[in-house]
Amino acid sequence: MKFLLNIACVLASASAFTPTTSVVRPAFYSTTSLKMSETKLSQDELKKMVGYKSVDDYVKSGMVVGLGTGSTAYFAVERLGELLKDGTLKDIVAIPTSIRTKEQAESLDIPLVTLDTHSKLDVAIDGADEVDPDLNLVKGGGGALLREKMVEVCADKFIVIVDESKLTDGLGPGFPVPVEITPFCHEHTLRTVAALPSCEGCKPVLRMGSSSSNVNDGDEIAVTDNGNYIVDLHFEEPIKDAVKMAEEIKNTVGVVDHGLFCGLTTAVIIAGSDGISVKE
Repeated sequence: MKFLLNIACVLASASAFTPTTSVVRPAFYSTTSLKMSETKLSQDELKKMVGYKSVDDYVKSGMVVGLGTGSTAYFAVERLGELLKDGTLKDIVAIPTSIRTKEQAESLDIPLVTLDTHSKLDVAIDGADEVDPDLNLVKGGGGALLREKMVEVCADKFIVIVDESKLTDGLGPGFPVPVEITPFCHEHTLRTVAALPSCEGCKPVLRMGSSSSNVNDGDEIAVTDNGNYIVDLHFEEPIKDAVKMAEEIKNTVGVVDHGLFCGLTTAVIIAGSDGISVKE
């Protein structure tokens, strides 16, 4: 009953969003909870639903919580701030994965710490750009992939929150894989990564303009919060072996990290036009 009331509040507060078209789900998608087929929900409404549910279901008083970055994680941070303010949650400390998440958390009076003082987290919550049937992810469209991975590998539970448009039968074609590289000899590193056997067929594109978007929107090279560059690997065909690609890219000198998150996910909370499901 509490969850149904939470959903009702989310829908009421998000009524101003413009509806979006529905999407076709990959074969592994299944709906196991509240049905909403008679209500057409916008993508922002779906994001808010899973963001709120992730905090309601997985965050308890006294926890150390990793705060993700992006348009879906934004709502999880918002919900955490609300529950701390009204006293539902107490004694929480959180670790943000980007400067903009840090600023949002500070505006909500969420107590913040870093990995330097808290290397073990109870739970981390974040969105994803793509999710495959094995719960492997592509992340980093917002440019925070290094800090996200550093925080999320330290969490006992990593909860991924997405709307159904992020589900795919194979990583790659639906969203480019970001690779964070050092500025030093960046063109060399770009060519080296693109030539890896596991990256065959990819088109490497140096991110320009804002680091928080993989749509080039400026003439200057995009710089991450860590002072690095990002190369987005575009694929026309599904990646054959994401785990192998992750290993090869990570072992390339000049690469800081990449947006393939393999074997880290505890659960994915999925919001669709007809309900919410959880895949573990």
